[in-house]
Amino acid sequence: MNRFALNHATTKFWDQREAVEACARIGAGIGLWREPVAAAGLAATAALVRDAGVAVTSLCRGGFFTGGDRAAIEDNRRAIEEAAVLGAPELVLVCGGLPDRDTGIDTARARVAEALAELAPYAGEAGVRLAIEPLHPMFASDRCVVSTLEQAVELAAPFPAETVGVVVDTYHVWWDPRVFDAIASAAGRISSFQVADWVTPLPAGVLTGRGQLGDGCVDFRRFKTAVDAAGYTGPIEVELFNDVLWSRPGPEVFAETVERFARHVA
Repeated sequence: MNRFALNHATTKFWDQREAVEACARIGAGIGLWREPVAAAGLAATAALVRDAGVAVTSLCRGGFFTGGDRAAIEDNRRAIEEAAVLGAPELVLVCGGLPDRDTGIDTARARVAEALAELAPYAGEAGVRLAIEPLHPMFASDRCVVSTLEQAVELAAPFPAETVGVVVDTYHVWWDPRVFDAIASAAGRISSFQVADWVTPLPAGVLTGRGQLGDGCVDFRRFKTAVDAAGYTGPIEVELFNDVLWSRPGPEVFAETVERFARHVA
């Protein structure tokens, strides 16, 4: 349980301060999101986690590179700076979907590689690692053209492992028959390990379909064993986008999530 971390998205509408304080009470880390951080104030949030003694395990999110515009690069520079202020070692990247009907997926992925090449030195100077997160293929058109861990590792390979890494998120990669080979090949590059279950039917819009741990079909212990074998010993974030969970009180969801983590992951 000393590796448990709450991604704040799991309790999206729970006040950020209360979530941090709950993590402090059990010695857990927290993954933060830029929007609530901005709402509370960057400096105030940095002071909050520092005073509470809570480690910020990641900051979400950067990315959305595939439009090829300078605004995305500048926004990611700001995200890197925010992560550094918060003491977050990882900036999670959702790389972007297809910006229009005329942009092919190969071109979109090439733009991701170009953006990484520009941002990696800046991230390295700030002491923040860019963490490429592959998303399930159902999100390739609108959110992320990086669909497999193997693709993420290939994009990260040209850069130092301490500067560009990859995210293993069970919700997005559990289906991939090559995922465990990819985890092994990612040794030294795994930036973040996130867990969520896969349940069907998916809701309309599919984004909020992540199941509570133990409600679906993901073999979390197999993933944990593989990630551990690849040398990752860091925090394990529970990141759930789920409208039913979001409608419930944050403390209740937090307690349930800790219990499910103990039962199904730890």
